[in-house]
Amino acid sequence: DLIARSGFQPGMRVMELGCGSGGYTTFVARAVGPQGEVCALDIQPEMLAQLEAKLRRPEHQDLHNIRLYLGSAYELPFEDDSFDLVYTITVLQEIPDQDRALAEVRRVLKPGGILAVSEFLPDPDYPFAGTVVQAGKRAGLLLDDLPGTLWTYTVRLRKPVD
Repeated sequence: DLIARSGFQPGMRVMELGCGSGGYTTFVARAVGPQGEVCALDIQPEMLAQLEAKLRRPEHQDLHNIRLYLGSAYELPFEDDSFDLVYTITVLQEIPDQDRALAEVRRVLKPGGILAVSEFLPDPDYPFAGTVVQAGKRAGLLLDDLPGTLWTYTVRLRKPVD
């Protein structure tokens, strides 16, 4: 459901902001296919090491479209307008300065690109969807869609085409 709600399509270049140990990374890599690319970014080297170990498992040997990046949401190591879609899964509320991070996300999204923010209970830092929408609007993003329920949702925000 989360993959469908986020809007991943074959061939997309996507970034996972706060990939952690990669609980969703391999699923997204399969959704964008071999012509697509997943840039998995985390601020914690230990999380990236866990994801690297996961990618070495036999069931993931066919995945060659995942790139790992150590970095901060405040200074994304990517060029302007370089992603079709950026996604977070129970991460946005963990970032102290969300406005600064969302400004960086807007910078790296292509015009018309999507930020997909997925949240679900019982996450102790669960924000209501309206809170996410307002944060996105402060960053200059437009509400595209809001699929899901109160308990589990994905806010899809679009970068305007200037």
